[in-house]
Amino acid sequence: MYSNIRSLGVSGVGGYEVSVEISISNGLPSFELVGLPDAAVRESRERVRAAIKNNGFRFPVSRLTVNLAPADRKKAGTVYDLPILIGILTAAGELPKSSRAAAFVGELSLTGELRPVAGALPMALAASRSGIRELYVPEENAAEAAFANEVLVFPVRDVKQLIRHLRGEELIPSAVVPTVEPELPELPDFADVRGQEDVRRAFEIAAAGGHNILLVGPPGAGKSMMARRLPTILPDMSREEIIQTTEIHSVAGLTDRKHPLITSRPFRSPHHSISSAGLAGGGQIPRPGEISLAHNGVLFLDELPEFRPDILELLRQPLEDGQVTLSRASGSVSFPSRFMLVCAMNPCKCGWYGHPSGRCTCSYSEIRRYQSRISGPLLDRIDLIVEAPALEYDELRRKQPSESSAEIRARVNRARTVQRMRFGPGGAQCNAQMGSREIRDCCILNPECETLMRDAFDAMGLSARSHDRILRVSRTIADLAGEDEISAEHIAEAIQYRSYDMLKQ
Repeated sequence: MYSNIRSLGVSGVGGYEVSVEISISNGLPSFELVGLPDAAVRESRERVRAAIKNNGFRFPVSRLTVNLAPADRKKAGTVYDLPILIGILTAAGELPKSSRAAAFVGELSLTGELRPVAGALPMALAASRSGIRELYVPEENAAEAAFANEVLVFPVRDVKQLIRHLRGEELIPSAVVPTVEPELPELPDFADVRGQEDVRRAFEIAAAGGHNILLVGPPGAGKSMMARRLPTILPDMSREEIIQTTEIHSVAGLTDRKHPLITSRPFRSPHHSISSAGLAGGGQIPRPGEISLAHNGVLFLDELPEFRPDILELLRQPLEDGQVTLSRASGSVSFPSRFMLVCAMNPCKCGWYGHPSGRCTCSYSEIRRYQSRISGPLLDRIDLIVEAPALEYDELRRKQPSESSAEIRARVNRARTVQRMRFGPGGAQCNAQMGSREIRDCCILNPECETLMRDAFDAMGLSARSHDRILRVSRTIADLAGEDEISAEHIAEAIQYRSYDMLKQ
């Protein structure tokens, strides 16, 4: 007796099809599971056995072999419980053969109830690509999986309900595709910020163009406070960005029934004690780290020099390539990691270097040593470096509210719309993602701008990367101003964001 049930698995942040083959033959009773299963998959034997018996079915007292194909690919997780159970009951004649257009995923309890699994959306997208038209998933995963096109998703509560459906006795209604509505995070508003107009302007530019930004200032200047308000001015996510972001969070197990989709841009703020695996991802079965969880959003590193140098150097390749590749004995996995890097730091160890009160007790060598914890190549990948000075008393006590996040966000959305129209479908999502060809085509300089850029390049000793980043920032400034062409004013403002003393060490 033999059956073949279609299922799905996850590798990295992508899904792939798995065939669950069941063979019941004569011989001493046994239950063999082959196809490179990990410990969680091997333990499914006991969950499946208990679920079959506790739902009133007879477990075959024969030689039972389960093969997970392709057999040369490592299988992980608990998603194969349900297809194994359906395959055994089908091979034993308890169920009619399932349609070849149907696939099953889900973890079983000992009583036959289905528990949610990680990676529902990547698997549903893989099902669509593989020609699967019916997908049976746990109830809690249904809304997330239904976001995939061309797949009919059936939410399953328990084994008894599914069996009644497969026998045609009581059909399960398919899941409704969730509506996508931008969900603004409930965070404090920029209207509460007093002073710091230059920093607010820099944040607006960074949000509009997706640029990396570093804030330098004394304790209490409001660096972290303003950085945590950044999500309130970030632009709306496109459908493509929602799918990409949800796939990553789904694989990491960060979605649920109440929040099946990630519709607001992620804001990740790891502590400076984070490990390399926590930042870049890792594990025997590689899982995404913080830089991938921040994809299409923000990675905020507070107290930047307190991070270990080797941790900070991990950021260099993802910032340039937009992805991180992890190589393990079982193979290589790539995770997307195109994010805005937002950093905050003090100008010295005590934090008061440059303050008018003269409170700084650090020597010149100590200041240079502290600032040199941030390597030149990493600084070269940051578009805007902004000084956040200590607030004056009058600014702190000002009663008049500042510009609200909603007003800033409206301008940011307009600028992002211009950028998407400029690059077209399949192109860059924002100015920060422009390649050499886009820079050449979209950042044309008039003679006055050329002279200004040449003078800055020679006087500041800019690298080729810094030159391109200034052009990207100036393009964003022009977009915010509603200008089709870059002017000398835009170039000059972009240059000032790279003129901080840290770049001259």
